[in-house]
Order: sequence, then structure tokens, then C-alpha cells
Amino acid sequence: MKYLIIGGGIIGTAHAYEALKSGHQVIQLERDDVARSASVRNFGLVWVSGRKSGAELQTAVRARQLWDEIHQAIPELLFRPNGSLTLAINEEEVAVMEECLRKEDASLRQWQILDRDETQRINPALRGNYLASLWCPLDATVEPGLVLHSMREYLLRNDDYIWRNNLDVVEVRSDGSKAVVIARNGEIFEGDIAIVCPGADHTSLFKEQLDTAPIRRVRLQMMSTAPLDEALTTSIADGDSMRYYPGYEVPTLQNLPPQPKVASDNHMQLLMVQRADGTLTIGDTHEYAEPFEFKLNEDPYTYLHEVASNLLGKKLPPIIHRWDGVYSQVTDGGICDRRVIAQNIISVTGPGGRGNTLAPAIAEETIKGLS
Repeated sequence: MKYLIIGGGIIGTAHAYEALKSGHQVIQLERDDVARSASVRNFGLVWVSGRKSGAELQTAVRARQLWDEIHQAIPELLFRPNGSLTLAINEEEVAVMEECLRKEDASLRQWQILDRDETQRINPALRGNYLASLWCPLDATVEPGLVLHSMREYLLRNDDYIWRNNLDVVEVRSDGSKAVVIARNGEIFEGDIAIVCPGADHTSLFKEQLDTAPIRRVRLQMMSTAPLDEALTTSIADGDSMRYYPGYEVPTLQNLPPQPKVASDNHMQLLMVQRADGTLTIGDTHEYAEPFEFKLNEDPYTYLHEVASNLLGKKLPPIIHRWDGVYSQVTDGGICDRRVIAQNIISVTGPGGRGNTLAPAIAEETIKGLS
């Protein structure tokens, strides 16, 4: 079969990878020269630890396996199975971690609670203010600025793959047994199945269907620093991440002390990843009500810089870059919004902040369901 995949982000590219792996032909279309939205404005996390119990966790575990397979095929995308440490700064956060270890799926997540000495043996850079950590060796990272390029270079070695960028798709329709894609420049592409991966663009294609879908757009702010002068051997999260990720939904969560106002107002958590060049990617905030503010708010950056500095026990390097991004998020508790538009047209969006983590497993399920 021939697949037409609209969208060059991580969801679209994962579908292209999976379709080729399954023996199909693929034409992938992207409106920009390269993807510039949420797929490159993220941490590069493959984050299993906080996933919701049930289907979401199972999907994350499968995706983690698939990322390892992709890395074996494409070592240059710099997949790092570095694990994560979620740091507790008070006894209430430790109590949440202890109750999480009693969950039925704790072993599937490979969680362990570590004291300070054990935490520092895994990540010696953590010399600051915390009591204990929740260690998840399943978590991993890729390089957001490199992963799509590396996957694309790999796909282009396959004669059954065509990549067309700078091509704005204005119509996707079903024409009998064929899916037809029409670009703004008049080019027409035909295939057996079209998979539309629009990211947070809910209006350019199939607006009426997406208007009624259980999805919303979420804006976040992030930053990166100058290089840290030592290795941060794991990804880092703070206790506020337990308020955000559904994997930590246990009764003791309600005993956590109130967040500082800047954190609660901006729905914040600390996530921190060291990139291959030594810089630190740090975030994030969450804004749910549209229209989104176009200005970047400085207070969250200052707050997160201080939180991370306190955990490391020294002042972080200065902030070099600040940015925001918008992603599409399902609101019905699902993994993503996989919508049948016509008999041979599928729309896939809405994984939320889980897109980088879950993309390979989402694509695998899509292609298996169509084959």
C-alpha cells in the first residue's frame, strides 16, 4: 500500500517509519522546510514514570521498547537511557512516593525510592536541598533538534520513501479507493491511505471534525541555559511533577503543601534535561485558555531557575534561550485522538505533552489497524 502522511513532526515521522517498516510505500508532506512546532520545542523526554495506570502506561512501556529499536537502527539520533530522578524536598512528597510504590504497577515502572546518598551515587551533580528521590530507570531522552533529522536521513535511504517539504496541503479527500492530497501549488498526490498528523493546527484541514473532537490546545514556556560545568547524568523532575502526572494519583497527594503562587498560577512543574552540548533544557508552564498570551512571562523562568539551582546546590548557568510552544491534547483521557475522516483518511493528533514519548507506539497501533 501507499501511504500519504501529512505532517513532518514526531507523530507524522513515526507513522512514516512504522509504515516503511511494515513494507509500505510512503510519501510524507510538510508545509515548512522542517517541523518547527511542538516536536522541536520540547525536552526530548521518553517519560514512562508518571504515566496514567492502564492503557497509557502500557503504551508508554511499548513506546520505550520501540525507541530502543529505533536507536539500534539509527544510532545518530542520540537516544540515551539515562533514567529520571524525581526529587522530594519535604516529608509530604516522600509520603506520596512511598504510597506510589504500593501501586500494583509500580514494578512495571521500575520505581525505587533512594535516599540522598543513593541519589548522589546515580547523579553526583545533585548536591542541593532535597530529602530523597524516586528513581525510574525506564525514562530516557533524545535530542529534539536532532531526532527528526536523523530519522529523516534514515528514511531517505529507502527507495519506497519520498519526503516533500515546503509544500502546503490545502485539501485531503477520498476519491473512491484512493486518497487524494492537493497542495497549494497545484500538485496532486494519490495513495491508498492518507494519515493527517496536524499537531496543534486544528483548523487548516478537517476543521469541522476537529472542532467537535475531545481535544484542546495547550501553551507552555521553556528555556535553555549555557552549558553546565559537569554532567547531569539523569533527567530531573521536582515534587510538583507529581501534581501534574496522573501516575502519582494516590490519596496522600492531597497532603502536599500549597505551591508558590507563581507555580500554581502557571500550572508549573520542574523538568530538567542536559543536552548533548552540556546545556540544560528546563520547563515548564501550562496555559489552557485561548486566546493565548503572545508575550513570554519572565516570572516562571526566574522561579524555575531558582528551583533547579536549589536542587543542584549551586546557581545554574545563565538562561540563553527562552521560547514557547503549543501542543494538542486530548481531553477524554485517551492516548490520542485517532479519527476516521473517511474510509481511507485518518487524522491523528492530541497526545499532549506525551507526543515525543508515545509517538512510536501510537504509529504502530495506527498502521497495524490499517494493514
